[in-house]
Amino acid sequence: MFLPFFQTLRDARIPVSLREYLAFLEGVAAGLVTYDIDGFYYLARTAMVKDERHLDRFDQCFAKAFAGLAEITPEQVMEAVAIPPEWLEKLAEKHLSAEERAQIAALGGFDKLMETLRERLAEQKGRHQGGSKWIGTAGTSPFGAYGYNPEGVRIGQDESRHRRAVKVWDKREFKDFAGDVELGTRNIKVALKRLRQWARDGAAEELDLDGTIRATAEQGWLDVKTRPERRNAVKVILFLDVGGSMDDHIRVVEELFSAARAEFKHLEHYYFHNCLYESVWRDNRRRWTEKIPTQEVMNTYGSDYKCIFVGDAAMSPYEIAFAGGASEHWNEEAGQVWLTRARAQWPNHLWINPTPERLWPHTQSIAMISEIFEGKMVPMTLEGITRGMQGLSR
Repeated sequence: MFLPFFQTLRDARIPVSLREYLAFLEGVAAGLVTYDIDGFYYLARTAMVKDERHLDRFDQCFAKAFAGLAEITPEQVMEAVAIPPEWLEKLAEKHLSAEERAQIAALGGFDKLMETLRERLAEQKGRHQGGSKWIGTAGTSPFGAYGYNPEGVRIGQDESRHRRAVKVWDKREFKDFAGDVELGTRNIKVALKRLRQWARDGAAEELDLDGTIRATAEQGWLDVKTRPERRNAVKVILFLDVGGSMDDHIRVVEELFSAARAEFKHLEHYYFHNCLYESVWRDNRRRWTEKIPTQEVMNTYGSDYKCIFVGDAAMSPYEIAFAGGASEHWNEEAGQVWLTRARAQWPNHLWINPTPERLWPHTQSIAMISEIFEGKMVPMTLEGITRGMQGLSR
Protein backbone atom coordinates (compact mmCIF):
# COMPACT_ATOMS: atom_id res chain seq x y z
CA MET A 1 0.00 0.00 0.00
CA PHE A 2 3.05 2.30 0.33
CA LEU A 3 4.29 1.82 -3.23
CA PRO A 4 2.81 5.17 -4.42
CA PHE A 5 4.75 6.92 -1.63
CA PHE A 6 7.93 5.14 -2.69
CA GLN A 7 7.34 6.19 -6.30
CA THR A 8 6.67 9.79 -5.24
CA LEU A 9 10.07 9.89 -3.55
CA ARG A 10 11.78 8.46 -6.63
CA ASP A 11 9.97 10.95 -8.90
CA ALA A 12 11.31 13.76 -6.71
CA ARG A 13 14.85 12.45 -7.32
CA ILE A 14 15.33 11.37 -3.71
CA PRO A 15 17.73 8.39 -3.99
CA VAL A 16 15.70 5.81 -2.05
CA SER A 17 16.88 2.27 -2.68
CA LEU A 18 14.67 -0.80 -2.62
CA ARG A 19 16.60 -2.00 0.44
CA GLU A 20 15.74 1.19 2.33
CA TYR A 21 12.09 0.91 1.31
CA LEU A 22 11.97 -2.69 2.55
CA ALA A 23 13.56 -1.62 5.84
CA PHE A 24 10.77 0.94 6.22
CA LEU A 25 8.14 -1.75 5.58
CA GLU A 26 9.81 -4.01 8.13
CA GLY A 27 9.62 -1.23 10.71
CA VAL A 28 5.92 -0.75 10.02
CA ALA A 29 5.25 -4.50 10.14
CA ALA A 30 7.16 -4.78 13.42
CA GLY A 31 4.85 -2.21 15.00
CA LEU A 32 7.52 0.41 15.67
CA VAL A 33 4.80 3.06 15.34
CA THR A 34 1.16 2.50 16.26
CA TYR A 35 -1.57 5.16 16.24
CA ASP A 36 1.16 7.79 15.91
CA ILE A 37 1.19 9.92 12.76
CA ASP A 38 4.33 11.82 13.74
CA GLY A 39 6.09 8.57 14.62
CA PHE A 40 5.17 7.16 11.22
CA TYR A 41 6.68 10.26 9.56
CA TYR A 42 9.94 9.95 11.52
CA LEU A 43 10.18 6.23 10.80
CA ALA A 44 9.79 6.85 7.07
CA ARG A 45 12.30 9.72 7.11
CA THR A 46 14.89 7.79 9.11
CA ALA A 47 14.65 4.73 6.90
CA MET A 48 14.63 6.43 3.50
CA VAL A 49 16.58 9.71 3.76
CA LYS A 50 20.36 9.47 4.06
CA ASP A 51 21.40 13.00 3.03
CA GLU A 52 20.38 16.26 4.74
CA ARG A 53 19.90 17.93 1.35
CA HIS A 54 16.87 15.74 0.68
CA LEU A 55 14.99 16.44 3.91
CA ASP A 56 12.89 19.29 2.56
CA ARG A 57 11.94 17.36 -0.59
CA PHE A 58 11.00 14.40 1.59
CA ASP A 59 8.66 16.60 3.63
CA GLN A 60 6.96 17.78 0.45
CA CYS A 61 6.60 14.23 -0.84
CA PHE A 62 5.21 13.03 2.48
CA ALA A 63 2.63 15.82 2.52
CA LYS A 64 1.62 14.97 -1.04
CA ALA A 65 1.43 11.21 -0.53
CA PHE A 66 -0.43 11.37 2.76
CA ALA A 67 -2.53 14.48 2.26
CA GLY A 68 -5.37 14.55 4.78
CA LEU A 69 -3.75 12.01 7.07
CA ALA A 70 -4.21 14.25 10.09
CA GLU A 71 -7.75 15.33 9.21
CA ILE A 72 -11.03 13.66 10.18
CA THR A 73 -14.17 14.10 8.11
CA PRO A 74 -17.66 13.37 9.40
CA GLU A 75 -17.80 10.21 7.26
CA GLN A 76 -14.55 8.99 8.70
CA VAL A 77 -15.79 9.67 12.21
CA MET A 78 -18.87 7.53 11.57
CA GLU A 79 -16.61 4.72 10.46
CA ALA A 80 -14.48 5.21 13.55
CA VAL A 81 -17.50 4.44 15.76
CA ALA A 82 -16.98 0.78 14.91
CA ILE A 83 -13.39 0.80 16.22
CA PRO A 84 -13.07 -1.58 19.18
CA PRO A 85 -13.11 0.33 22.50
CA GLU A 86 -9.82 -1.21 23.62
CA TRP A 87 -8.08 0.36 20.60
CA LEU A 88 -9.38 3.79 21.53
CA GLU A 89 -8.34 3.24 25.13
CA LYS A 90 -4.78 2.36 24.04
CA LEU A 91 -4.67 5.46 21.87
CA ALA A 92 -5.91 7.58 24.78
CA GLU A 93 -3.24 6.22 27.09
CA LYS A 94 -0.57 7.47 24.69
CA HIS A 95 -1.96 10.88 23.74
CA LEU A 96 -4.14 12.10 26.63
CA SER A 97 -3.17 13.13 30.12
CA ALA A 98 -4.60 11.40 33.17
CA GLU A 99 -6.82 14.42 33.79
CA GLU A 100 -8.20 14.37 30.23
CA ARG A 101 -8.89 10.64 30.40
CA ALA A 102 -10.74 11.18 33.66
CA GLN A 103 -12.89 13.87 32.03
CA ILE A 104 -13.81 11.48 29.21
CA ALA A 105 -14.66 8.77 31.69
CA ALA A 106 -16.89 11.23 33.56
CA LEU A 107 -18.86 11.83 30.36
CA GLY A 108 -19.50 8.13 29.90
CA GLY A 109 -16.34 7.01 28.10
CA PHE A 110 -15.54 6.71 24.39
CA ASP A 111 -18.72 4.81 23.61
CA LYS A 112 -20.79 7.70 24.91
CA LEU A 113 -18.59 10.24 23.12
CA MET A 114 -19.02 8.51 19.73
CA GLU A 115 -22.73 7.90 20.28
CA THR A 116 -23.25 11.59 21.05
CA LEU A 117 -21.29 12.53 17.93
CA ARG A 118 -23.52 10.33 15.78
CA GLU A 119 -26.63 11.96 17.26
CA ARG A 120 -25.27 15.46 16.68
CA LEU A 121 -24.43 14.67 13.05
CA ALA A 122 -27.98 13.44 12.52
CA GLU A 123 -29.58 16.45 14.24
CA GLN A 124 -27.47 19.27 12.89
CA LYS A 125 -28.48 20.68 9.50
CA GLY A 126 -26.06 23.55 8.96
CA ARG A 127 -22.83 25.22 10.00
CA HIS A 128 -22.51 26.37 13.62
CA GLN A 129 -20.18 29.02 15.00
CA GLY A 130 -19.26 29.04 18.70
CA GLY A 131 -21.16 27.42 21.50
CA SER A 132 -20.76 24.22 23.45
CA LYS A 133 -23.10 21.68 21.81
CA TRP A 134 -23.22 21.64 18.01
CA ILE A 135 -20.47 20.56 15.61
CA GLY A 136 -18.93 23.84 14.51
CA THR A 137 -16.04 26.23 14.92
CA ALA A 138 -14.56 28.37 17.68
CA GLY A 139 -16.56 26.74 20.42
CA THR A 140 -16.13 24.34 23.34
CA SER A 141 -18.16 21.45 21.96
CA PRO A 142 -16.27 18.13 21.93
CA PHE A 143 -16.77 18.10 18.15
CA GLY A 144 -15.64 20.63 15.56
CA ALA A 145 -12.72 22.86 14.72
CA TYR A 146 -10.80 25.95 15.86
CA GLY A 147 -12.05 25.70 19.43
CA TYR A 148 -11.03 23.82 22.52
CA ASN A 149 -12.31 20.81 24.41
CA PRO A 150 -9.90 18.36 26.06
CA GLU A 151 -11.84 15.30 24.88
CA GLY A 152 -12.69 16.66 21.44
CA VAL A 153 -12.97 15.10 17.99
CA ARG A 154 -11.61 17.45 15.31
CA ILE A 155 -13.75 17.81 12.20
CA GLY A 156 -12.89 19.95 9.18
CA GLN A 157 -9.91 21.80 10.64
CA ASP A 158 -6.76 22.27 8.57
CA GLU A 159 -4.37 21.95 11.49
CA SER A 160 -4.25 21.76 15.26
CA ARG A 161 -4.84 24.94 17.19
CA HIS A 162 -3.46 23.53 20.45
CA ARG A 163 -0.66 21.32 19.11
CA ARG A 164 -2.57 18.08 19.56
CA ALA A 165 -2.03 16.88 15.98
CA VAL A 166 1.01 18.78 14.77
CA LYS A 167 1.88 17.94 11.16
CA VAL A 168 5.63 18.21 11.45
CA TRP A 169 6.16 17.63 7.74
CA ASP A 170 4.15 20.77 6.91
CA LYS A 171 6.53 22.88 8.99
CA ARG A 172 9.30 22.21 6.45
CA GLU A 173 12.04 23.13 8.88
CA PHE A 174 14.71 21.95 6.45
CA LYS A 175 14.13 24.33 3.56
CA ASP A 176 17.65 25.70 4.05
CA PHE A 177 19.04 22.24 3.27
CA ALA A 178 17.65 22.37 -0.26
CA GLY A 179 21.10 23.13 -1.74
CA ASP A 180 20.39 26.35 -3.59
CA VAL A 181 19.80 28.82 -0.75
CA GLU A 182 22.16 30.91 1.36
CA LEU A 183 23.59 29.17 4.38
CA GLY A 184 23.23 29.45 8.13
CA THR A 185 25.78 28.19 10.66
CA ARG A 186 24.25 24.74 11.08
CA ASN A 187 24.22 23.84 7.39
CA ILE A 188 27.60 25.47 6.73
CA LYS A 189 28.90 22.88 9.20
CA VAL A 190 27.05 20.18 7.27
CA ALA A 191 28.84 21.30 4.08
CA LEU A 192 32.26 21.64 5.70
CA LYS A 193 32.05 18.10 7.05
CA ARG A 194 32.67 16.93 3.48
CA LEU A 195 36.29 18.04 3.96
CA ARG A 196 37.69 15.60 6.50
CA GLN A 197 40.88 13.59 6.88
CA TRP A 198 40.80 11.73 10.18
CA ALA A 199 43.88 11.31 12.33
CA ARG A 200 44.56 10.60 15.98
CA ASP A 201 46.57 13.24 17.79
CA GLY A 202 46.99 14.80 21.21
CA ALA A 203 47.09 13.09 24.60
CA ALA A 204 45.91 9.49 24.98
CA GLU A 205 42.62 10.34 26.70
CA GLU A 206 40.05 8.30 24.74
CA LEU A 207 39.18 4.73 25.80
CA ASP A 208 40.48 2.16 23.30
CA LEU A 209 37.80 -0.50 23.76
CA ASP A 210 39.26 -3.00 21.28
CA GLY A 211 42.73 -2.56 22.74
CA THR A 212 41.41 -2.94 26.28
CA ILE A 213 39.61 -6.19 25.41
CA ARG A 214 42.67 -7.58 23.65
CA ALA A 215 45.09 -6.61 26.45
CA THR A 216 42.76 -7.93 29.14
CA ALA A 217 42.48 -11.29 27.36
CA GLU A 218 46.26 -11.51 27.01
CA GLN A 219 47.09 -10.46 30.58
CA GLY A 220 44.26 -12.22 32.39
CA TRP A 221 43.25 -9.07 34.31
CA LEU A 222 41.64 -5.76 33.40
CA ASP A 223 44.16 -3.76 31.40
CA VAL A 224 42.63 -0.43 30.33
CA LYS A 225 44.11 1.08 27.17
CA THR A 226 43.65 4.65 25.94
CA ARG A 227 44.48 6.38 22.68
CA PRO A 228 44.53 9.92 21.24
CA GLU A 229 41.19 11.30 20.07
CA ARG A 230 40.26 11.01 16.41
CA ARG A 231 40.17 14.51 14.95
CA ASN A 232 39.94 16.24 11.62
CA ALA A 233 43.53 16.62 10.46
CA VAL A 234 42.80 18.93 7.53
CA LYS A 235 44.74 22.20 7.59
CA VAL A 236 42.98 25.28 6.24
CA ILE A 237 44.11 28.83 5.56
CA LEU A 238 41.19 31.22 5.12
CA PHE A 239 41.38 34.63 3.40
CA LEU A 240 38.33 36.81 4.06
CA ASP A 241 37.41 39.90 2.06
CA VAL A 242 36.15 42.74 4.28
CA GLY A 243 34.73 46.21 3.70
CA GLY A 244 33.03 47.84 0.75
CA SER A 245 30.48 45.65 -1.02
CA MET A 246 31.24 42.81 1.43
CA ASP A 247 29.34 44.73 4.11
CA ASP A 248 26.17 43.26 2.59
CA HIS A 249 27.42 39.77 3.42
CA ILE A 250 28.76 40.28 6.94
CA ARG A 251 26.30 37.93 8.62
CA VAL A 252 26.81 34.93 6.36
CA VAL A 253 30.60 35.35 6.32
CA GLU A 254 30.64 35.50 10.12
CA GLU A 255 28.63 32.28 10.16
CA LEU A 256 31.05 30.64 7.75
CA PHE A 257 34.01 31.71 9.87
CA SER A 258 32.33 30.46 13.05
CA ALA A 259 31.50 27.10 11.45
CA ALA A 260 35.02 26.72 10.06
CA ARG A 261 36.59 27.39 13.46
CA ALA A 262 34.37 24.73 14.99
CA GLU A 263 35.07 22.19 12.26
CA PHE A 264 38.82 22.55 11.63
CA LYS A 265 41.39 22.23 14.39
CA HIS A 266 44.13 23.60 12.14
CA LEU A 267 42.67 26.88 10.84
CA GLU A 268 44.51 30.09 10.08
CA HIS A 269 42.71 33.20 8.86
CA TYR A 270 43.65 36.54 7.33
CA TYR A 271 41.74 39.52 5.98
CA PHE A 272 42.12 41.45 2.72
CA HIS A 273 40.11 44.06 0.86
CA ASN A 274 38.76 43.32 -2.64
CA CYS A 275 41.86 41.56 -3.93
CA LEU A 276 44.99 39.98 -2.46
CA TYR A 277 48.00 42.31 -2.43
CA GLU A 278 51.39 42.52 -0.71
CA SER A 279 49.95 42.55 2.84
CA VAL A 280 47.08 41.12 4.86
CA TRP A 281 45.94 41.45 8.50
CA ARG A 282 44.38 39.40 11.32
CA ASP A 283 42.55 42.13 13.26
CA ASN A 284 40.33 44.55 11.38
CA ARG A 285 40.68 47.14 14.14
CA ARG A 286 44.43 47.25 13.46
CA ARG A 287 44.40 46.76 9.73
CA TRP A 288 46.57 49.84 9.12
CA THR A 289 49.04 49.36 11.98
CA GLU A 290 49.58 45.59 12.13
CA LYS A 291 49.82 44.43 8.56
CA ILE A 292 51.48 41.13 7.74
CA PRO A 293 53.45 40.66 4.51
CA THR A 294 51.63 38.22 2.23
CA GLN A 295 54.94 36.63 1.25
CA GLU A 296 55.61 35.90 4.91
CA VAL A 297 52.27 34.08 5.15
CA MET A 298 53.19 32.01 2.08
CA ASN A 299 56.54 31.13 3.62
CA THR A 300 54.91 30.11 6.91
CA TYR A 301 52.20 27.70 5.78
CA GLY A 302 53.13 24.80 3.57
CA SER A 303 51.44 23.43 0.51
CA ASP A 304 49.60 20.85 2.62
CA TYR A 305 47.15 23.58 3.65
CA LYS A 306 43.83 23.95 1.85
CA CYS A 307 43.45 27.59 0.80
CA ILE A 308 39.98 29.17 0.74
CA PHE A 309 39.21 32.74 -0.36
CA VAL A 310 35.84 34.22 0.62
CA GLY A 311 34.73 37.35 -1.22
CA ASP A 312 32.18 38.73 -3.66
CA ALA A 313 34.96 39.53 -6.18
CA ALA A 314 33.14 42.78 -6.98
CA MET A 315 35.65 45.53 -7.72
CA SER A 316 37.15 47.58 -10.49
CA PRO A 317 38.95 45.39 -13.05
CA TYR A 318 41.97 47.67 -12.57
CA GLU A 319 42.33 46.40 -8.99
CA ILE A 320 43.02 42.95 -10.39
CA ALA A 321 44.93 43.63 -13.56
CA PHE A 322 47.21 46.66 -12.92
CA ALA A 323 49.84 47.89 -10.50
CA GLY A 324 48.52 50.92 -8.66
CA GLY A 325 44.93 49.80 -9.21
CA ALA A 326 44.11 49.13 -5.56
CA SER A 327 41.42 51.38 -4.14
CA GLU A 328 43.09 52.12 -0.79
CA HIS A 329 46.84 52.20 -1.43
CA TRP A 330 49.50 52.06 -4.13
CA ASN A 331 50.23 48.44 -4.98
CA GLU A 332 53.56 47.74 -6.62
CA GLU A 333 52.26 44.54 -8.23
CA ALA A 334 48.85 43.74 -9.69
CA GLY A 335 46.39 41.75 -7.63
CA GLN A 336 46.36 38.89 -10.13
CA VAL A 337 50.10 38.42 -9.50
CA TRP A 338 49.48 37.75 -5.81
CA LEU A 339 46.48 35.53 -6.50
CA THR A 340 48.60 33.46 -8.89
CA ARG A 341 51.33 33.12 -6.26
CA ALA A 342 48.78 32.02 -3.67
CA ARG A 343 47.40 29.39 -6.05
CA ALA A 344 50.92 28.10 -6.69
CA GLN A 345 51.73 27.94 -2.97
CA TRP A 346 48.50 26.13 -2.08
CA PRO A 347 47.50 23.88 -4.99
CA ASN A 348 44.27 22.87 -3.21
CA HIS A 349 42.44 26.18 -3.36
CA LEU A 350 38.92 27.52 -3.71
CA TRP A 351 37.05 30.83 -3.96
CA ILE A 352 33.63 31.01 -2.22
CA ASN A 353 31.42 33.83 -3.49
CA PRO A 354 28.41 35.00 -1.38
CA THR A 355 26.90 36.75 -4.41
CA PRO A 356 24.11 34.63 -5.98
CA GLU A 357 25.55 32.72 -8.93
CA ARG A 358 22.90 34.02 -11.34
CA LEU A 359 24.39 37.54 -10.92
CA TRP A 360 28.01 36.59 -11.67
CA PRO A 361 27.82 37.23 -15.43
CA HIS A 362 26.91 40.88 -14.77
CA THR A 363 30.21 41.69 -13.01
CA GLN A 364 33.42 41.71 -15.05
CA SER A 365 35.71 41.33 -12.04
CA ILE A 366 33.96 38.10 -10.98
CA ALA A 367 34.69 36.63 -14.39
CA MET A 368 38.33 37.70 -14.06
CA ILE A 369 38.77 36.12 -10.62
CA SER A 370 37.02 32.95 -11.77
CA GLU A 371 39.39 32.73 -14.73
CA ILE A 372 42.43 33.18 -12.48
CA PHE A 373 41.14 30.37 -10.27
CA GLU A 374 40.44 28.24 -13.35
CA GLY A 375 36.76 27.87 -12.50
CA LYS A 376 37.31 26.98 -8.84
CA MET A 377 34.72 29.48 -7.67
CA VAL A 378 31.53 28.28 -5.98
CA PRO A 379 28.48 30.08 -4.57
CA MET A 380 27.91 30.23 -0.83
CA THR A 381 25.11 27.67 -0.86
CA LEU A 382 24.97 24.16 0.55
CA GLU A 383 25.39 22.68 -2.92
CA GLY A 384 28.16 25.12 -3.78
CA ILE A 385 30.24 24.58 -0.65
CA THR A 386 29.68 20.83 -0.84
CA ARG A 387 31.00 20.87 -4.40
CA GLY A 388 33.94 22.99 -3.30
CA MET A 389 34.81 20.72 -0.37
CA GLN A 390 34.72 17.69 -2.65
CA GLY A 391 37.17 19.43 -4.97
CA LEU A 392 39.52 20.30 -2.11
CA SER A 393 39.52 16.74 -0.78
CA ARG A 394 40.96 15.26 -3.99
